[in-house]
Amino acid sequence: MDKHIRFITHKDKAILLVDCTNCSSQELETIARVLPTYVTAQPKESVLLLADFTGATFDKKLIEIVKPALVFDRPHVKRSAWVGTEGLPKVLYEHLKSFSQRDLPLFATRAEALEWLVSE
Repeated sequence: MDKHIRFITHKDKAILLVDCTNCSSQELETIARVLPTYVTAQPKESVLLLADFTGATFDKKLIEIVKPALVFDRPHVKRSAWVGTEGLPKVLYEHLKSFSQRDLPLFATRAEALEWLVSE
């Protein structure tokens, strides 16, 4: 799982990178089930999270698994940014935001997302 979830550094700040590039729905399910253990191990309101879904495959079952994870780790996330969500239908994205009561900003590139994450 370390190849998909790991900390990186950008401008001296730790970013939790969730690299889901080219993942199948099944791989995303595994990542979604494991990710909260990484996030909740950090202090509350401290995690800067970048999720890259470029080339990933989404399905409705996955969305049902992701929803509780977004709620469960919310107290620990300071900011999160998503990249590569072209394959995620807009209605499902909006459903995730509404259910989790989280801001899930979308960016065109990792570089843009990283800059936004470290800006205050």
